[in-house]
Amino acid sequence: MPVAPTSKPSRLLRGLAAAALIALSVPSIAAEKVRVSLFSWPGYGFWFIAKEKNLVPEIDWDIQIIEDPYQSFGAMAAGQLDITSSTVEYGPIAAEKKVPVKFVTYTNPSIGTDKIILAPDIKGPADLKGKKVAVLEGGLTQIYMGIWLENNGVKFDEVQYVNVIMDDAVGAMVSGQVAAGELWEPFGGKLLENLKGSRVATTSAEPFWKSNGLLADGMYMSESFLKDKPALAAQAMKAYFLAVDYWKKHPAEGNDIIAQGLKFAKSDVELVIGTDGKATEGGIWVFDLDESARFMRVRDGAPPIGSANGVLDHWALTNEWWIKFGLMKETVPPEAGIDLAPLKAAAAALP
Repeated sequence: MPVAPTSKPSRLLRGLAAAALIALSVPSIAAEKVRVSLFSWPGYGFWFIAKEKNLVPEIDWDIQIIEDPYQSFGAMAAGQLDITSSTVEYGPIAAEKKVPVKFVTYTNPSIGTDKIILAPDIKGPADLKGKKVAVLEGGLTQIYMGIWLENNGVKFDEVQYVNVIMDDAVGAMVSGQVAAGELWEPFGGKLLENLKGSRVATTSAEPFWKSNGLLADGMYMSESFLKDKPALAAQAMKAYFLAVDYWKKHPAEGNDIIAQGLKFAKSDVELVIGTDGKATEGGIWVFDLDESARFMRVRDGAPPIGSANGVLDHWALTNEWWIKFGLMKETVPPEAGIDLAPLKAAAAALP
């Protein structure tokens, strides 16, 4: 007579089936989408590391390359982007014009990558009077050019500013359309290679530019993102600085990821941000969280570059120059265009 099977296997099978049903009935927690833009520049490439290494699993990254920063700011105002990495001078303009975009942190001061380059027939600043110079109008490069001219006896409005992106700036100088230009690497080096007799008039490695911290990159967030999803904004800030930390510990791998994301040669990435995870003379200084927090006055201590007042003096300098250029009419306080909440949250969460 066959032996009746025990009830244990059937109970086990029923238990497994029940567990499977429960698992199917409980929805998984999906990562939230965060939309980021940047233009083609190694100093902004840390977002690709955050995505590739999944440093904050709660975020599903949508990273776009948009070469015109004003297009990114417009998309943020329209609710189509959450974050953009760009140069650090837009905050005062956004505040005065009531654009719903806030500056949230300073990230990468330039310590040599930015250059003003003169065409072969230009012997000095005085030769530029009445001539065309290539800059990003309404961008940091225009302020850089204006200050350099005035420091050398030429009024900032005695030249004609031509609005171009970097690839076009190289072409404009090689073809003789402009007499000088502000270029960062790797574009400055390419120009010097291709335009015999061109020369560098000034670089951001000089003590004057380091003392004011003018030339740098930063991060902006839309007001709707900051207001409606403050925890996610804080997570995004945390992810950025975790990516910086990862790069500092694994610079070769990090540079590979950035190069692939930007479709740059790895050598061009290394030229700007270096090969050892440290500040690169002739390139940029990639700030970690503590350095950014000190510059933004979220943590105590003098910032490693710029004035002791950090972002406050930087804001005042850019505001002053936008009034000179006619892009602003009045002085606005930093608190009108800066939101420190994400940085404060990241600083509380990370050492």
